[in-house]
Amino acid sequence: MSNTQASKGRAGEPRTISIAHSPDSDDAFMFYGLATNKIRVPGFRFSHVLCDIETLNRRAMDEAFFDVTAVSFHAYPYIQDNYTLMSCGGSVGEGYGPMVVSSRQLATDDLTKIRLAVPGTLTTAYLALKIFNPEIETEVVPFDRIIPEIQAGKFDAGLIIHEGQLTYATNGLRKVLDLGAWWKEQTGLVLPLGGNAVRRSLGPEVLHTVTQALRDSIQHGLDNREQALEYAMQFARDLDANLANRFVSMYVNERTLSYGPDGQDAIRKLLELGHERGIITIEPKVDFVD
Repeated sequence: MSNTQASKGRAGEPRTISIAHSPDSDDAFMFYGLATNKIRVPGFRFSHVLCDIETLNRRAMDEAFFDVTAVSFHAYPYIQDNYTLMSCGGSVGEGYGPMVVSSRQLATDDLTKIRLAVPGTLTTAYLALKIFNPEIETEVVPFDRIIPEIQAGKFDAGLIIHEGQLTYATNGLRKVLDLGAWWKEQTGLVLPLGGNAVRRSLGPEVLHTVTQALRDSIQHGLDNREQALEYAMQFARDLDANLANRFVSMYVNERTLSYGPDGQDAIRKLLELGHERGIITIEPKVDFVD
């Protein structure tokens, strides 16, 4: 039985929609309403799978594994035949984003002389880094091991995502480059990092219903911030309550409810530039479910 057939359920039973996202405090915050059944949709139920983003990127490429999946925008062109993007649920950097950090003082010109630890070659952080300078040598390391590997001297520098953006200094590391700030200087746009994609085969009505359910869940979190933060704290690696609140504020906000026209333009600009530079091998065709 295919995933599509399985999700339909038996006559009279709710239709199960599988949702996969990262075990991070910002994702947990936006899915709080759905995961705790504060948001209910008649005729539907939602099952949640937590997995790191690089694994989700690759699963979505291999097959339409989940009905809804978090995805790095870098990976989207490779799944665009099977998935479309929701117009909500994305994480964008408003002049901030993934960072290159090091245990010693480095200039950006030094980055071509060393090997960087990166969290995956399908992450948007990697795409932005390669747009910044395609000559930088990289090696993939699990995202939560990058800071420890730098501290252990195995790498001179690394590309950090998620909560590491707020904790690197307390781990004795120095910022070399903020790719979100660099992107803003270059384009005047936000840096789109990750979004939620939904399987096209669900059909227009279900696509709209599921997208609205996520938007309602995000709004519920924003309207019930204290409870949503308490739920999200269980996924907040190395963050106290204040830092978790700050991190969630960075990536769950009005932009998460809707990218807006300029946010959608930023997604297209990033992917088109990646394709022009030969980093993305498939021509991007970006569309959204409202």
